[in-house]
Amino acid sequence: MKSTPVRQDSDILADIVVRGMQDKKGVDIVVLNLQELKNAVADYFVICSASSDTQLDALARSVEEEVEKVTGQQPWQMEGRTNREWVLLDYVDVVVHIFLRDRRQFYALEELWGDAEITYVEEEAAAQ
Repeated sequence: MKSTPVRQDSDILADIVVRGMQDKKGVDIVVLNLQELKNAVADYFVICSASSDTQLDALARSVEEEVEKVTGQQPWQMEGRTNREWVLLDYVDVVVHIFLRDRRQFYALEELWGDAEITYVEEEAAAQ
């Protein structure tokens, strides 16, 4: 009998977060799967870049709205809304990082968690 892998809640939540980022044109979206790493703080990090502090705020709101609409969840913790360079939304098993581009390069989370399985999300084709 062939077994079908069961998707965990954190897998689904990571997909919902990506959709919220795409809705507001987040760029360079990356999903880090941390599930196989020892002592990882979450199952997933979902990271994207914003071109301005206004877009950064819009991306954070979009992710929050999409997650709440689909799952009813709100972030357990939020950071960075006032400094508007790096917003972190902590959904416990999925942690969302939305950076201004230069801050993302400075903190280099993808390099810091380089042992994680990394999925690069392709940008949606521009509407014509």
